[in-house]
Amino acid sequence: MNVLMVFLLALLWDLLLGEPPALVHPVVWFGKLAGFLDSRWKRRGHSPDFLAGALVAIIVIIFALALSFLPFCLPLPLNYALAVYLLKSSFAIRSLHEHVARTVTEDIEEKRKAVSMIVSRNTENLDEGHLNSASIESLAENLNDSVIAPLFYFLLFGLPGALVYRAVNTLDAMLGYRNERYEFFGKFSARLDDILNFIPARLTVLLYLPLGGRKVLQHYRLARFKLNSDKPIAAMSAVIGVWLEKPGVYRFPGREPTNEDIMRALKVYWLVVAEWVIIVALLLAKEVFPCLSP
Repeated sequence: MNVLMVFLLALLWDLLLGEPPALVHPVVWFGKLAGFLDSRWKRRGHSPDFLAGALVAIIVIIFALALSFLPFCLPLPLNYALAVYLLKSSFAIRSLHEHVARTVTEDIEEKRKAVSMIVSRNTENLDEGHLNSASIESLAENLNDSVIAPLFYFLLFGLPGALVYRAVNTLDAMLGYRNERYEFFGKFSARLDDILNFIPARLTVLLYLPLGGRKVLQHYRLARFKLNSDKPIAAMSAVIGVWLEKPGVYRFPGREPTNEDIMRALKVYWLVVAEWVIIVALLLAKEVFPCLSP
């Protein structure tokens, strides 16, 4: 199977058509399966909850692996069609832009509603500056989670790598909370997501360097709040020159972010995406990882 062709067709699908319907979206399936298994487990204590949560993660990962090997069981051209579809479902370039662009509005209530759709924090009491910050933070963090990391693992391990990464990232988004229900049940998923994002998060920062130079490195040194997610946020803050803050968690210096800064962040987003797409295409064309590609 020509992996470069699969990648380019998946990229074309994403840019022209966006996301598949939720009913047939593999990432939605990962979430549904995790949610079903979560709902069936009644919490029984720290160790049993951790083991049950680890088992849920393993089941979802096995499901992702099974999906990723389906194309290799099909004849031409069905194998290419399914591989393109599955790879496209592992990353979301156009969709991320569209969700963030909806937060650019002068109507504070409309902005609050739009921002609440892309962040987990409560937006009800956030002022305009913090709403703009939350929007840009989400863009920066999801640039890693939804674009850089899945294609990084596609480069290394082919379609199984991309889908397993997306499954783990979905598990973390659903179960990786520090609260009474998920503190132990979601710990395995959260730590696995940390491991898988360690290199991609720092790779994302490197992709910002041509746009921000030394300022990116200065902000990177300030990113000591979280293992991974604050690194791309720090880099975005450096490039567009605004403060980005999740109250009580982190703050990167700069002036207050505005609607215009969200638009500037989207332009930076597309430049970084373009860098990464070119790098991935060149590496696939040169077959740098021939034994690991699908």
